[in-house]
Amino acid sequence: MKAARLFAYDKPLRLVDAETPRLKNPADVIVRVTGAGVCHTDLHIVEGVWKEKVQVTLPYTLGHENAGIVEEVGPAATSVKRGEKVILHPVITDGLCRACRIGEDMHCENLVFPGITADGGFAQFIRTSERSLVKLNELDPADVAPLADAGLTAIRAVKKAASRTTSGSNVVVQGVGGLGHIALQLLRCMTNAYITATDVAESKLRLAEKMGAHRVIDARRDPVKQVMEFTKNQGAEVVIDLVGNDQTLANGMRMLRKGGSLIIVGYGGTANLKAIDMIFSEYSVLGSLVGNWDELRELIELTRQGKVRVITQKGKLDEVNEMLDQLKKGTLEGRGVVIP
Repeated sequence: MKAARLFAYDKPLRLVDAETPRLKNPADVIVRVTGAGVCHTDLHIVEGVWKEKVQVTLPYTLGHENAGIVEEVGPAATSVKRGEKVILHPVITDGLCRACRIGEDMHCENLVFPGITADGGFAQFIRTSERSLVKLNELDPADVAPLADAGLTAIRAVKKAASRTTSGSNVVVQGVGGLGHIALQLLRCMTNAYITATDVAESKLRLAEKMGAHRVIDARRDPVKQVMEFTKNQGAEVVIDLVGNDQTLANGMRMLRKGGSLIIVGYGGTANLKAIDMIFSEYSVLGSLVGNWDELRELIELTRQGKVRVITQKGKLDEVNEMLDQLKKGTLEGRGVVIP
């Protein structure tokens, strides 16, 4: 099969002939990939950011936002059959550890993360587990593949925000890219908050307006001051930081009202927190990582109902490096999807 594989850090992926995955465990499923999302994490992997965090042997195949058509099922896999359209939860889990039993799939003690710790979906076929699959029915896998990670990450963060808001609360979303445009839609259908989006790109701000933001702010023009002005110096109940650099983390803290919550999704920067400020203002800082299987199922149902749609730019597998370059330059609107 054809696959886009990483042979060396800081080098483009190479399109090569690779071994087609085979069933290994009784509940394994082989999926023919018909859509794989292109994520900032893929960029970070190529740049070597993850090489100390995740020990993998090069070469390997990237791609962790995957959807497609069931090609082959193991003897113990009974809930799906060949020809069905599915989306893959990004991690393969054992279902038996404490994390899995309490619904925290992303913290499974024995997880495999295709595209991160094992071969992923920038290929014609991928091996996963029956437990990771959500049926798509009438939805096109190529249209919804980014929901496997970008969407799943967004819904988990939005649920955390929803539990900390009431009608009329202010929520600020920093960053309107692949995650941000989905998060805005989810905030509209899961909260009654007043939603503000910030970004440095004019095109992203226009996208934010289309996706449901009540207000947009150019992050190059003192976004903290603007948030404080329209909240009458009260600040926001929740800030969701989808960027996670030093500046957005600092801005996010300064945008909060007393008792407010900063939900960190993007990464790369460092948050500097003063203990006395945290105590006297009762700030909460929460990390948010991917989501569980049922949150993916819920997200697919919201998409089926027309409450969420993914803005995608599609390309062939041999165009994946061009998409990664667009992502790095910030010129990719919504989410890139490669179709092997």
